[in-house]
Amino acid sequence: MFKDKLTVVGLTGGSGSGKGEISLCFMSNGVRALDTDKVSRLVSAPGKPCLKELCERFGDGILRDDGTLDRKALAGIVFGETDEKLRIEKLTDLNHITHRHIIDEINDWLGRRVESGDSIAVIDAPQLFESGFDKHCDYIVGVIADKNVRIRRIMARDGITRESAEARIASQKSDEFFIENCDFIVYNNGGIDTLEEQVANILRKIGKRN
Repeated sequence: MFKDKLTVVGLTGGSGSGKGEISLCFMSNGVRALDTDKVSRLVSAPGKPCLKELCERFGDGILRDDGTLDRKALAGIVFGETDEKLRIEKLTDLNHITHRHIIDEINDWLGRRVESGDSIAVIDAPQLFESGFDKHCDYIVGVIADKNVRIRRIMARDGITRESAEARIASQKSDEFFIENCDFIVYNNGGIDTLEEQVANILRKIGKRN
């Protein structure tokens, strides 16, 4: 859709890998980045078609009293399903509903980048491969970090137990997957200087920095 007009870089990685820090490094180099976690909250806001579709599929029990999405309740319905086949079906339906609306927002945002004259843009998407948007990226940057580093980050960020953090990591794609399927890998175990150096090197390799 944006070929020859805009270089689209997909930024992805598992929970606790520190994608946000890498996104900031791109932005410090003048590259605009879109956080799809924020887009997910935008498309599921009250009055949005996405929220209506989620309610039709999973029931009004996923709503708080003020009409906003109760993400914990939704996660409980999907990931708390004990029947594996039903859990997969629910997760598939959840992704089908949300990814479609998120991708529409991404395309609108990329269109605005073209109109602004940008030559490169970053899409920060934990679900990049699951959504299928990886096929629309010119380059994909995977962020990985040591397991213990990720566990500490997740526990501090989300206030959950070590066991819960480990379970979350176990349910996600492995480092090997990202290494095999991404064009570039950023190792983020700490230290902003090393991150800036890795991002600058990526930009040089794709011809977006001298």
